[in-house]
Amino acid sequence: MRRSKRKTSGLQAAAVAAGCILFVTTALFGLYKCFSKEPTPKPELPRSSVPGSEENKALEPGEAVSGQNTASSDSRRKERFHTILLGGLDDENGGSDTNLLVTVDARNSRIDVVSLPRDTLLDVPWSVKKLNNAYHHGGFTQTMAEVSRLLGIPVDHYITVDLQAFEELVEAIDGVDFDIPVDMDYDDPYQELHIHFSKGPRRLNGKEALQVVRWRQNNDGSGYPPADIGRIGTQQAFLKAAAKQMLHISNWDKIRTYAEIFQKWVDTDLELSNLIWLGEQALTVGSDNITFHTLPGDGAGYYKGGSYYVLDPEATLEMVNTYFNPYQRQLTLDDMDILVP
Repeated sequence: MRRSKRKTSGLQAAAVAAGCILFVTTALFGLYKCFSKEPTPKPELPRSSVPGSEENKALEPGEAVSGQNTASSDSRRKERFHTILLGGLDDENGGSDTNLLVTVDARNSRIDVVSLPRDTLLDVPWSVKKLNNAYHHGGFTQTMAEVSRLLGIPVDHYITVDLQAFEELVEAIDGVDFDIPVDMDYDDPYQELHIHFSKGPRRLNGKEALQVVRWRQNNDGSGYPPADIGRIGTQQAFLKAAAKQMLHISNWDKIRTYAEIFQKWVDTDLELSNLIWLGEQALTVGSDNITFHTLPGDGAGYYKGGSYYVLDPEATLEMVNTYFNPYQRQLTLDDMDILVP
């Protein structure tokens, strides 16, 4: 009888323990959900400004561009579809060195990311009409405005990340396994930047990872066949590898560390509750379902004697409508402001 009693007590203890775990898990999930809040998208499409006009100036955060194109101001948004511009700020080179437009389609459990080449040709009055130069004419708010005007869609929110955050995040997950696509041999004594890697798989620490994604060409001028597009491909491949490792269950205990790095090096107009919600979407979608794209165009294009990344209007329109259009109606080229030489 005692033996049977001990067995019953063990089962009861297990049941109580399971109940406690279930209760605590449910409570934590409920607490987590209380702090999770979906962002509020912009209700209207920012209208095209007239290049060279007084309206095409530095903007305040959240201020829309105004101007001629009013055809889409009453367009209805898709449900639970959000656009966020992610910028990597490089204090040494100046400006927004890397720009990614992210769309979160919560209704269909999709996350799409498009890389915006830094040399993308813009229809602006400035002499240097490159996308990364917009930062020097009004900060990242101006960059948001130009991306919105270029693609004909609203940019709901922004997140800017100092490159130091990138390095610290890689260190936080104990490095990232990555297959370096080409031999890298570059030295810049002015920035104290020295990049020397052989092609092939390697585990990169934070400093090494930053060097790999920043590399464009070797000392002898060799490098990626299309310099900017080759670098974007490497950046996308590395970001996907890093995201897969960060979202792995073994690294969930480092969420607090991620948050501390985020608070130190990241600037955004999103609230903490919105960021928690976005993190929830990333976990739900999973790294394998985060799709990367690059704006279609010609990296060897020219405009008035200058070298630019010139967009392919029709292909850009198709990509935006397929993955990045937050409106229920299809956009047309009249909604965009793509300068064609």
